[in-house]
Amino acid sequence: MPHRPTPPRKKAFARALRHEPTEAEARLWEELRDRRLDGIKFRRQVSFDPYIADFFCAQAKLVIEVDGSQHGGSISDRSRTAFFNGLGLRVLRFWNDEVLQEMSPVCDTIIAYVRDQTLQPWR
Repeated sequence: MPHRPTPPRKKAFARALRHEPTEAEARLWEELRDRRLDGIKFRRQVSFDPYIADFFCAQAKLVIEVDGSQHGGSISDRSRTAFFNGLGLRVLRFWNDEVLQEMSPVCDTIIAYVRDQTLQPWR
């Protein structure tokens, strides 16, 4: 995966996002941090200039995005996904409500996608 240096402003923005997560991002991070989810390493608010991924698992080349209703079918989300796919990454998206109300199935899905890299996201 080619790496471009992250501009300082982008780094600062990613850092700010880490300090002010949405409720759903904060709850999911509690499950993912410190290898709590099945021993899998995740990072949050990872810069892939020009985008910032909510969560990233390098081992599985998996980006996880947590979206609110404003993202429903948005063109910018399709562009983000295409960009990440172009880097050889898969993008797994969950709605905020899924994370907040169905954490166990969300975590089970993430584990399945990390363990089986042939799985392709459905949205």
